[in-house]
Amino acid sequence: MLPLAGVRILAVEVYGAGPFGSAHLADLGAEVIKIEQRAGGGDVSRAVGPYFLGEGDGHFFQSLNRNKKSLTLDLKHPQGREVLLKLAATADGLMGNLRGDQPEKLGITYAGLASANPKIVCAHLSAYGRDGSRQSWPGYDYLMQGEAGWLSLTGEPDGPPSRMGLSVVDYSTGTTCALALLAGILEARRTGRGRDLDVSLYDVAMHQLNYPAAWYLNEKLVTGRAPRSGHPFIAPSQLCRTRDGWIFLMAQTQRFWELLCEKIDRADLKSKPEFRDFAARRGRRDELTGILDAEFGKRTTAEWLERLRGTVPCGPVFDMAEALENPYFLERGGVQVFDHPDKPGFKLVASPFRIGEPLPARPAPKLGEHTDELLRDLGYGEADIARLKAQKAV
Repeated sequence: MLPLAGVRILAVEVYGAGPFGSAHLADLGAEVIKIEQRAGGGDVSRAVGPYFLGEGDGHFFQSLNRNKKSLTLDLKHPQGREVLLKLAATADGLMGNLRGDQPEKLGITYAGLASANPKIVCAHLSAYGRDGSRQSWPGYDYLMQGEAGWLSLTGEPDGPPSRMGLSVVDYSTGTTCALALLAGILEARRTGRGRDLDVSLYDVAMHQLNYPAAWYLNEKLVTGRAPRSGHPFIAPSQLCRTRDGWIFLMAQTQRFWELLCEKIDRADLKSKPEFRDFAARRGRRDELTGILDAEFGKRTTAEWLERLRGTVPCGPVFDMAEALENPYFLERGGVQVFDHPDKPGFKLVASPFRIGEPLPARPAPKLGEHTDELLRDLGYGEADIARLKAQKAV
């Protein structure tokens, strides 16, 4: 039994953040029913390239929707609404990532579904929340990174504002929403009553300012960018040049600093007043960087990793190809292979969950692939299903 076996989640989701979060639930064994509208081709991410696996399917869609089911349903159609209420009666939760003003209009809030199932939990992921002056605004990851100050923290001090290379706000918000939904389901099983839960891209992006936010809110300290992608107040915790590239060092404690000095054969640095503690090293960061570059330039990155690993926190600086071909990544079972009908041996990055048994490995569904199956489970006969399709309710 997988941890979430027997949990049924309705997913009214599109594109990235919501599907990323519900994919965690599907990986852990929940039955995630992706509700899509047939008109327009379903989830917009089905049309995102550059690589496709037949019509309405591609690498982008697969990466966010494995192990789910697809039901086509028009939530605005009276008969589609009837199907939704029957589904809600069988579900533990609903997870959606529509614009903030849409859940109430579509009747996918707790108030809209409680008559069918008073225990259902509705977790809503939106750009700016379901209340407030921006509830109707669309929004995306990069916009949040900009407004939440992330671009001012990323990159070199003399460079332009720089975003994170991945959609980290989307991923973090999707994961946060999945966590909220599971918490709500636990409460509903204890109390017999569900609720609405709200998570927004904006709130999560701001929440991740974390300790630099505490510094500003209490001391008015504005954290900026440090050279070499360094930590704002700990040195050396940054990139250093090697003979053939880069290494990232993180001497986050005084002991790690002392071990680093010994490992690079510069024990003398430990006794120098200008480098004696965090404050001193931070004040002479540029001078220290020059010394470290001179020492690290004597060996290759691989040689330094062999010398330092297991003693001083450090790591290589890979491009994406190197990261995905990393022997340790492969040792960890980091690639999961799927039997996709249009591409045998299709590969994705495996779930980060390790539970002592294999996680499911089913490809993301074709648009409406499970519609008939799910309708039959709800008690609809073949004639009923044909009628719903003719009415374009499903």
